[in-house]
Amino acid sequence: MTTPDKTVASREARKAKIKEIVCRILEIDPAELTDTSLFKEEHDADSLRAIEILAALEREFDITIEQDELSRMVNLDGVESVVDRALPAR
Repeated sequence: MTTPDKTVASREARKAKIKEIVCRILEIDPAELTDTSLFKEEHDADSLRAIEILAALEREFDITIEQDELSRMVNLDGVESVVDRALPAR
C-alpha cells in the first residue's frame, strides 16, 4: 500500500526528473523554467526538441506517449500531466 507521503514524494521526484530532462534538452538553466513557462514562446523550443523530450520521457519512465500528446506538452505542467496519464495505474 502506498501512503500519501510516499505518493507526494514520488510525484515530486518525478516532477524534478521531468524538469531535469526538459532543461537538458532545451539547454536552459532550471531557474529559467517555471511550471507554466511556454517551451516554444519563452525557451525557443522547436518541434525536434519536443520530440526529443517525448523520447527521453519514454525512456526514463518506461512508458509510451502518443505523438498527438505533443500538443499538450507546451510547458512543465502539460508534460507532467501527459506523463501521469501514460504511467500505469498503481
